[in-house]
Amino acid sequence: QVQLMDSGGGSVQTGGSLRLSCAFSGNTASRYCFGWVRQPPEKGREAAATIDNEGRTTYADSVKGRFTISLDNAKKILYLQMNNLKPEDTALYYCAADPWNDCNGGLAPNYRGQGTQVTVSS
Repeated sequence: QVQLMDSGGGSVQTGGSLRLSCAFSGNTASRYCFGWVRQPPEKGREAAATIDNEGRTTYADSVKGRFTISLDNAKKILYLQMNNLKPEDTALYYCAADPWNDCNGGLAPNYRGQGTQVTVSS
């Protein structure tokens, strides 16, 4: 079992930056997938970024070039650096993990954090 605790959200103006963190505990298999999923108000969920056991990353088209996902295995922390934020990035962000499979085919969020709110004002 994996426990996830995300933090780092807040309110910023357009063009600002935030870094989300997700501390996790528990064990993963040799293949795993971690990611950040976001849910804007009254919209569906979207996997903003993922990273797998080989360090391969994927990004939603809407965040490419602005967001960077990284994983510190020694500290067991997942990060999402978000730069040049836009109002459309406003959403509840939560970290998610599939501790048994890589990210091929997408992230299966078997475990997730409680979520952290990001609000970007124009």
